[in-house]
Amino acid sequence: MVTGLVSGRLALVTGAGSGIGRAACQVLSREGATVIAADRNYDAALETIKTHTALASGSNAAGDHSAVELDVTNTKSIQNLIQLLSKQYTEVPRIVVNSAGITRDNWLLKLSEEDYDSVVNVNLKGTFLIMQNFAKQMTDNSVSGSIINISSIVGKYGNIGQTNYSASKAGVVAMTQTAAKELGKFNIRVNVILPGFIDTPMVKTVPDKVKAGLLKMVPLGRLGTPSEVAELITFLGSEKSSFITGASIDVTGGY
Repeated sequence: MVTGLVSGRLALVTGAGSGIGRAACQVLSREGATVIAADRNYDAALETIKTHTALASGSNAAGDHSAVELDVTNTKSIQNLIQLLSKQYTEVPRIVVNSAGITRDNWLLKLSEEDYDSVVNVNLKGTFLIMQNFAKQMTDNSVSGSIINISSIVGKYGNIGQTNYSASKAGVVAMTQTAAKELGKFNIRVNVILPGFIDTPMVKTVPDKVKAGLLKMVPLGRLGTPSEVAELITFLGSEKSSFITGASIDVTGGY
Protein backbone atom coordinates (compact mmCIF):
# COMPACT_ATOMS: atom_id res chain seq x y z
CA MET A 1 0.00 0.00 0.00
CA VAL A 2 1.30 3.44 -0.96
CA THR A 3 1.61 5.77 2.01
CA GLY A 4 1.55 9.55 1.95
CA LEU A 5 3.90 12.12 3.43
CA VAL A 6 1.92 12.41 6.66
CA SER A 7 0.20 9.04 6.90
CA GLY A 8 -1.21 8.18 10.30
CA ARG A 9 -0.88 11.68 11.74
CA LEU A 10 -3.61 13.80 13.25
CA ALA A 11 -3.64 17.34 11.87
CA LEU A 12 -5.47 20.41 13.17
CA VAL A 13 -6.09 23.23 10.68
CA THR A 14 -7.58 26.54 11.81
CA GLY A 15 -9.28 28.82 9.30
CA ALA A 16 -10.23 25.62 7.50
CA GLY A 17 -13.48 26.94 6.05
CA SER A 18 -11.90 28.57 3.01
CA GLY A 19 -8.73 29.60 1.20
CA ILE A 20 -5.38 28.26 2.34
CA GLY A 21 -6.88 26.46 5.34
CA ARG A 22 -9.30 24.53 3.16
CA ALA A 23 -6.56 23.64 0.69
CA ALA A 24 -4.35 22.48 3.56
CA CYS A 25 -7.07 20.08 4.69
CA GLN A 26 -7.34 18.71 1.17
CA VAL A 27 -3.62 18.12 0.65
CA LEU A 28 -3.00 16.80 4.18
CA SER A 29 -5.83 14.30 3.78
CA ARG A 30 -4.54 13.29 0.34
CA GLU A 31 -1.18 12.56 1.96
CA GLY A 32 -2.71 10.33 4.62
CA ALA A 33 -3.39 12.59 7.61
CA THR A 34 -6.59 12.56 9.60
CA VAL A 35 -7.78 16.16 9.47
CA ILE A 36 -9.62 18.30 12.01
CA ALA A 37 -11.03 21.28 10.13
CA ALA A 38 -11.56 24.12 12.61
CA ASP A 39 -13.24 27.40 11.79
CA ARG A 40 -15.41 29.99 13.46
CA ASN A 41 -17.93 29.17 10.73
CA TYR A 42 -18.83 25.54 11.46
CA ASP A 43 -20.82 25.10 8.24
CA ALA A 44 -17.81 26.17 6.17
CA ALA A 45 -15.57 23.74 8.07
CA LEU A 46 -18.09 20.97 7.51
CA GLU A 47 -18.17 21.76 3.80
CA THR A 48 -14.39 21.41 3.75
CA ILE A 49 -14.61 17.95 5.27
CA LYS A 50 -17.51 16.78 3.12
CA THR A 51 -16.26 18.11 -0.20
CA HIS A 52 -12.58 18.90 -0.09
CA THR A 53 -11.17 15.88 1.74
CA ALA A 54 -12.92 13.49 -0.63
CA LEU A 55 -9.57 12.66 -2.25
CA ALA A 56 -8.38 10.95 0.93
CA SER A 57 -7.53 7.33 0.22
CA GLY A 58 -5.68 4.34 1.56
CA SER A 59 -5.85 3.62 5.27
CA ASN A 60 -7.35 6.99 6.06
CA ALA A 61 -11.08 6.93 5.37
CA ALA A 62 -12.86 10.23 4.84
CA GLY A 63 -15.07 9.45 7.82
CA ASP A 64 -12.09 9.84 10.17
CA HIS A 65 -11.95 13.57 9.52
CA SER A 66 -13.98 16.00 11.60
CA ALA A 67 -15.22 19.58 11.45
CA VAL A 68 -15.30 21.74 14.59
CA GLU A 69 -16.33 25.26 15.51
CA LEU A 70 -13.46 27.21 17.04
CA ASP A 71 -12.79 30.77 18.15
CA VAL A 72 -8.99 31.05 18.17
CA THR A 73 -9.11 34.20 20.30
CA ASN A 74 -10.87 32.41 23.16
CA THR A 75 -8.86 30.16 25.47
CA LYS A 76 -11.97 28.34 26.72
CA SER A 77 -12.99 27.53 23.14
CA ILE A 78 -9.54 26.06 22.49
CA GLN A 79 -9.48 24.04 25.71
CA ASN A 80 -12.97 22.70 24.99
CA LEU A 81 -11.69 21.55 21.60
CA ILE A 82 -8.73 19.78 23.19
CA GLN A 83 -11.07 17.93 25.55
CA LEU A 84 -13.33 16.97 22.64
CA LEU A 85 -10.44 15.66 20.56
CA SER A 86 -9.02 13.65 23.47
CA LYS A 87 -12.32 11.75 23.61
CA GLN A 88 -12.65 11.36 19.85
CA TYR A 89 -9.09 10.34 18.93
CA THR A 90 -6.51 8.05 20.50
CA GLU A 91 -3.64 10.46 19.75
CA VAL A 92 -2.98 14.19 19.94
CA PRO A 93 -2.59 16.43 16.88
CA ARG A 94 1.04 16.33 15.78
CA ILE A 95 0.52 18.75 12.90
CA VAL A 96 -0.97 22.13 13.77
CA VAL A 97 -1.65 24.68 11.03
CA ASN A 98 -2.49 28.24 12.09
CA SER A 99 -4.36 29.57 9.06
CA ALA A 100 -7.14 31.57 10.73
CA GLY A 101 -6.88 35.22 9.76
CA ILE A 102 -8.95 38.32 9.01
CA THR A 103 -8.51 41.77 7.48
CA ARG A 104 -10.06 45.10 8.43
CA ASP A 105 -8.34 47.45 6.00
CA ASN A 106 -8.18 51.22 6.22
CA TRP A 107 -5.71 54.09 6.02
CA LEU A 108 -3.57 54.58 9.13
CA LEU A 109 -5.19 57.94 9.83
CA LYS A 110 -8.68 56.44 9.61
CA LEU A 111 -8.17 53.00 11.14
CA SER A 112 -10.36 52.50 14.20
CA GLU A 113 -9.01 51.05 17.42
CA GLU A 114 -11.68 48.35 17.21
CA ASP A 115 -10.52 47.23 13.75
CA TYR A 116 -6.91 47.28 14.89
CA ASP A 117 -7.70 45.14 17.92
CA SER A 118 -9.86 42.61 16.06
CA VAL A 119 -7.16 41.88 13.47
CA VAL A 120 -4.38 41.57 16.04
CA ASN A 121 -6.57 39.37 18.26
CA VAL A 122 -7.30 36.83 15.51
CA ASN A 123 -4.06 36.88 13.56
CA LEU A 124 -1.49 37.24 16.34
CA LYS A 125 -3.11 36.37 19.66
CA GLY A 126 -5.07 33.52 18.06
CA THR A 127 -1.87 32.02 16.63
CA PHE A 128 -0.20 32.35 20.04
CA LEU A 129 -3.06 30.66 21.91
CA ILE A 130 -3.26 27.73 19.48
CA MET A 131 0.52 27.26 19.60
CA GLN A 132 0.64 27.46 23.38
CA ASN A 133 -2.22 25.05 24.07
CA PHE A 134 -1.39 22.42 21.46
CA ALA A 135 2.36 22.53 22.09
CA LYS A 136 1.59 21.92 25.76
CA GLN A 137 -0.54 18.95 24.78
CA MET A 138 2.34 17.57 22.72
CA THR A 139 4.83 17.98 25.57
CA ASP A 140 2.42 16.51 28.13
CA ASN A 141 2.09 13.42 25.92
CA SER A 142 5.81 13.29 25.04
CA VAL A 143 5.22 13.40 21.29
CA SER A 144 7.07 15.30 18.60
CA GLY A 145 5.17 17.64 16.31
CA SER A 146 5.19 20.32 13.66
CA ILE A 147 3.48 23.70 13.93
CA ILE A 148 3.05 25.67 10.71
CA ASN A 149 2.01 29.30 11.05
CA ILE A 150 0.65 31.37 8.18
CA SER A 151 1.96 34.92 8.04
CA SER A 152 2.00 37.08 4.90
CA ILE A 153 4.56 38.80 2.70
CA VAL A 154 2.82 41.97 3.92
CA GLY A 155 4.38 41.20 7.31
CA LYS A 156 7.80 41.70 5.72
CA TYR A 157 7.22 44.67 3.42
CA GLY A 158 4.02 46.31 4.66
CA ASN A 159 1.10 47.31 2.45
CA ILE A 160 -0.91 50.48 2.02
CA GLY A 161 -4.14 50.34 4.02
CA GLN A 162 -3.04 47.39 6.14
CA THR A 163 -1.30 48.81 9.20
CA ASN A 164 -3.09 46.36 11.50
CA TYR A 165 -2.72 43.34 9.21
CA SER A 166 0.98 43.92 8.48
CA ALA A 167 1.74 44.40 12.18
CA SER A 168 -0.08 41.19 13.13
CA LYS A 169 1.67 39.16 10.43
CA ALA A 170 5.11 40.54 11.29
CA GLY A 171 4.42 39.48 14.86
CA VAL A 172 3.63 35.94 13.72
CA VAL A 173 7.08 35.69 12.11
CA ALA A 174 8.94 36.83 15.25
CA MET A 175 6.76 34.67 17.47
CA THR A 176 7.46 31.63 15.29
CA GLN A 177 11.23 32.12 15.53
CA THR A 178 11.04 32.39 19.32
CA ALA A 179 8.74 29.38 19.65
CA ALA A 180 11.11 27.31 17.51
CA LYS A 181 13.96 28.10 19.90
CA GLU A 182 11.90 27.22 22.97
CA LEU A 183 10.22 24.07 21.65
CA GLY A 184 13.14 22.49 19.83
CA LYS A 185 14.24 20.59 22.96
CA PHE A 186 10.86 18.82 22.86
CA ASN A 187 11.35 17.94 19.17
CA ILE A 188 8.52 20.27 18.21
CA ARG A 189 9.31 22.18 15.03
CA VAL A 190 7.76 25.59 14.32
CA ASN A 191 7.91 27.26 10.90
CA VAL A 192 6.12 30.13 9.20
CA ILE A 193 4.98 30.62 5.61
CA LEU A 194 4.66 34.08 4.07
CA PRO A 195 2.24 33.83 1.13
CA GLY A 196 2.11 36.60 -1.44
CA PHE A 197 -0.97 37.29 -3.51
CA ILE A 198 -2.92 34.03 -3.40
CA ASP A 199 -6.29 33.47 -5.06
CA THR A 200 -8.36 33.35 -1.86
CA PRO A 201 -11.60 35.03 -0.75
CA MET A 202 -9.46 37.64 1.04
CA VAL A 203 -7.73 38.66 -2.21
CA LYS A 204 -11.01 38.64 -4.12
CA THR A 205 -12.03 41.77 -2.20
CA VAL A 206 -9.14 43.73 -3.76
CA PRO A 207 -10.36 45.98 -6.64
CA ASP A 208 -9.35 44.71 -10.09
CA LYS A 209 -7.37 47.87 -10.85
CA VAL A 210 -5.31 47.47 -7.69
CA LYS A 211 -4.86 43.75 -8.32
CA ALA A 212 -3.56 44.43 -11.85
CA GLY A 213 -0.96 46.80 -10.43
CA LEU A 214 0.15 44.26 -7.85
CA LEU A 215 0.53 41.51 -10.43
CA LYS A 216 3.00 43.66 -12.34
CA MET A 217 5.33 43.24 -9.36
CA VAL A 218 5.09 39.42 -9.45
CA PRO A 219 7.73 37.95 -11.80
CA LEU A 220 5.61 34.86 -12.45
CA GLY A 221 2.79 37.20 -13.51
CA ARG A 222 -0.12 35.53 -11.74
CA LEU A 223 -1.80 34.89 -8.42
CA GLY A 224 -0.73 31.84 -6.50
CA THR A 225 -3.20 29.09 -5.68
CA PRO A 226 -4.11 27.92 -2.17
CA SER A 227 -2.96 24.41 -3.09
CA GLU A 228 0.54 25.70 -3.85
CA VAL A 229 0.78 26.92 -0.26
CA ALA A 230 -0.85 23.74 1.03
CA GLU A 231 1.81 21.55 -0.60
CA LEU A 232 4.46 23.41 1.43
CA ILE A 233 2.37 23.13 4.59
CA THR A 234 2.21 19.37 4.13
CA PHE A 235 5.95 19.11 3.47
CA LEU A 236 6.65 21.06 6.69
CA GLY A 237 4.31 18.72 8.56
CA SER A 238 6.20 15.66 7.34
CA GLU A 239 9.49 14.01 8.27
CA LYS A 240 10.88 15.18 4.93
CA SER A 241 11.45 18.53 6.70
CA SER A 242 12.81 17.03 9.92
CA PHE A 243 15.73 19.49 10.25
CA ILE A 244 13.75 22.61 9.36
CA THR A 245 12.56 24.77 12.24
CA GLY A 246 12.41 28.51 12.82
CA ALA A 247 12.29 29.06 9.06
CA SER A 248 10.33 31.80 7.29
CA ILE A 249 9.46 30.74 3.75
CA ASP A 250 8.09 33.12 1.09
CA VAL A 251 5.55 31.77 -1.40
CA THR A 252 5.12 34.81 -3.60
CA GLY A 253 5.92 34.07 -7.24
CA GLY A 254 9.02 36.23 -6.73
CA TYR A 255 7.28 39.35 -5.40
